Amino acid sequence: MSQTATLKAEAASLIGRKRLLTIAMPVAILAYLAYIAVAFDFAGVAERARADNARALVADSYSYKTHVTRDNRSGEVTVAIEGERKGTYAPDTPPAWVAQQDDRTVIDLGDGHVVTFIGDDGFSYDIPAYGVIEGTISRARGVQNNLGDDVPDWISVSKNRLAITTDAGRVTVTRNKTEVFRYFLGWELFFFTLDSPYHGHGLAEILFGPRIDPDHSNLSGALSDFWNNAMWRHGEVAWALFETVLMAFLGTMGAAMVALPLAFLAAKNFTPVMAVRFGVRRVFDFVRGVDALIWTIVLARAFGPGPLTGALAILFTDTGSFGKMFSEALENVDDKQIEGVQSTGAPVLSRYRFGVIPQITPVLLSQVLYYLESNTRSATIIGAITGGGIGLLLTQAIITQKDWEEVTYYIVLIVLMVVFMDWLSGILRRRLIKGDAGGGH
Repeated sequence: MSQTATLKAEAASLIGRKRLLTIAMPVAILAYLAYIAVAFDFAGVAERARADNARALVADSYSYKTHVTRDNRSGEVTVAIEGERKGTYAPDTPPAWVAQQDDRTVIDLGDGHVVTFIGDDGFSYDIPAYGVIEGTISRARGVQNNLGDDVPDWISVSKNRLAITTDAGRVTVTRNKTEVFRYFLGWELFFFTLDSPYHGHGLAEILFGPRIDPDHSNLSGALSDFWNNAMWRHGEVAWALFETVLMAFLGTMGAAMVALPLAFLAAKNFTPVMAVRFGVRRVFDFVRGVDALIWTIVLARAFGPGPLTGALAILFTDTGSFGKMFSEALENVDDKQIEGVQSTGAPVLSRYRFGVIPQITPVLLSQVLYYLESNTRSATIIGAITGGGIGLLLTQAIITQKDWEEVTYYIVLIVLMVVFMDWLSGILRRRLIKGDAGGGH
């Protein structure tokens, strides 16, 4: 066969393989996506998804709800923001949309929606464009109502429970209590609780108006009541944020101080004994190979919960990472600078101090500051396990399944904390490494 024919045959074979690859690749990708869909049960997830729960969760994140609750056993009616005792209205001063009329409590939800508690066991809900839902509560027969068989999907009804959800609010009726939820935009009582003399007063009144509390100046009294707010706990939250940053700082800086001397033992040009280098490097591999969360669980078992345990978990993991990076930086130092210091008759430690450290300082600082920023985020999750920092407060708020506006508050603070640490580490990197005194990004 001639050379030309051989080249043509090879070209045809190459074209064929390309065509086959062009067909096979999409098929392989589709098969892989189908496998993922089955393995992760996409159909089951879609079936279990609840749009109404998602809407309620989103609404709870930027609004608050006031509970009007009647104890069906005693007939006592209470009005409380978020259902908390610390946000309970006094019996003689309910909000304007709740009115007591003899044996009735009339709750005006707005837009024509009116709920009425009748005596100790009756209720009605007047819904525009639908009608009036009425019922009674019996210890023997449960929740009785006039709905019949044709019930819309925004009403959930059973023998012992009736739940009505409309745009104006929610009504839940059980044997034990009848409860109405009305939503309002904002984070109510974020600044002052109901028992604070400064509740209901604006910033201008506090700063420039007459003294509200005769025992304190307006500014000092308002700051004290804000800081010690029993519902939002601003003082505790501030301390938790500081604890989280401190956890990340101690863990990161401690890891850097432990890893630096060990890195000399792992560097080929500073430790000629191979067995020593091999042993130290395997230690680095081990401590960084175990995730910080695993170290957190192990150390919490050994030392008990607390922020120091979280800092130790970060220290263990980062010691391995820093040790690997620092040893690689040491293996790339310029020997001429070390020889120059040695020529002055300096001892070994001085050679390292003046001939080696200045060369690797930019790498050290850059990596340490980057890990400090990253560990600020990690400390939030670690704190949730060890019982310290903002992570603990966030976990507690999520577990309650009711105060999602607090969850939003903590998440916003965590994001701001991470942004601040990013900004601060950027400034420090420029000033310490590049000698740039300017701020900002």
